[in-house]
Amino acid sequence: MFTGLLPIGSVVKIGSSKKKVMIAGVCQKGGQEGKLWDYTGVVYPEGFLDAQKMILFNNDQISQIFALGYQDAEQIAFKEKADAAIAKLRETQE
Repeated sequence: MFTGLLPIGSVVKIGSSKKKVMIAGVCQKGGQEGKLWDYTGVVYPEGFLDAQKMILFNNDQISQIFALGYQDAEQIAFKEKADAAIAKLRETQE
């Protein structure tokens, strides 16, 4: 199983949703409370429709991974830094 943040471009299912979601960004702050989220996503296969239709969600909400986004040395280095940064940010929120 994949640990930490998934790469951008990954396609997942959130909970019992019928639509798939493609990850478009990581470590996002948003929503009414300005909460920290693991991801922002867009519906798949439609993609970006409107800024108001971006989906904010966390790793623990992912029920299935359909595809992993592109991974190379640059993405792996980014993932290591992002995983550490989001863990530190979560500690300060608690």
